[in-house]
Amino acid sequence: MSLRVSVVMLGVEDVERAKKFYVEGLGCELAQEFPGFVRLGLGGGSSDIALYEWAAVARDAGVPEEGSGFRGVSLHYTADSREEVDETVRAARAAGATVLKEPTAAQWGGYDAHFADPDGHLWKVATAA
Repeated sequence: MSLRVSVVMLGVEDVERAKKFYVEGLGCELAQEFPGFVRLGLGGGSSDIALYEWAAVARDAGVPEEGSGFRGVSLHYTADSREEVDETVRAARAAGATVLKEPTAAQWGGYDAHFADPDGHLWKVATAA
């Protein structure tokens, strides 16, 4: 067996708001839509993001839906250039993201930034260039 991630499911408070953020704001492709659920294609074609109602995700997993703060997970996007990092952060901010760390030179030699989507999911955008 070779483990790989094919879909990252994000629990969200408002599926329509999240869909707008990811499709209109960040350019994801709408792949599938049902009441309370959306699957979005990511440009590379190797994996997707699914948006599902927060409470429904918790029920499905059999865990309580309460919880806030850092969830121990962040999603990472590796950009090809510093300009692409800047562009991605601008697009995310315009779409409603909260920029947590402005684009800056990283101590490891790259260039990165962090933002949270409207439901608080953390994203890191970085380039080694």
